[in-house]
Amino acid sequence: MSNSWTPVSHENCHQLTGPFYHGTKAELQVGDLITTGYESHFESGRALNHVYFAALMEPAIWGAELAMSLSGLDGRGFIYIVEPTGPFEDDPNLTNKKFPGNPTQSYRSSAPLRVVGVVHDWTAHAPEVLQGMLDSLADLRRCGAALIED
Repeated sequence: MSNSWTPVSHENCHQLTGPFYHGTKAELQVGDLITTGYESHFESGRALNHVYFAALMEPAIWGAELAMSLSGLDGRGFIYIVEPTGPFEDDPNLTNKKFPGNPTQSYRSSAPLRVVGVVHDWTAHAPEVLQGMLDSLADLRRCGAALIED
């Protein structure tokens, strides 16, 4: 990663044009809006103030798979191509946490995301990789680590 990384903020987000992806358990249609206020899959009883999305497929794949698994549902979930309807910023839950900058190209917005397409052809993680992520999340919960900075 270059040392010239510039954080994405509400002021400069318009410079990023996508495509952007969102992974979820919800079956949606083109034109639907993904909005705030839904309960977090990661923290029970907590309504989210932001919607999350990424410029890379990998975070969306994790989003879809974790939404399904943490909700106790079978299947791999859904991935949509989305368009932010308002300003957005780097996702502070990932940015500068494990790697410098925002290598996952993950963002959040308090404005809705508009579904502009559906991704049908994507490869799920191997079951043991998904289980490893679920185990890591369970370890964080046992340690009392807050999982979402919202």
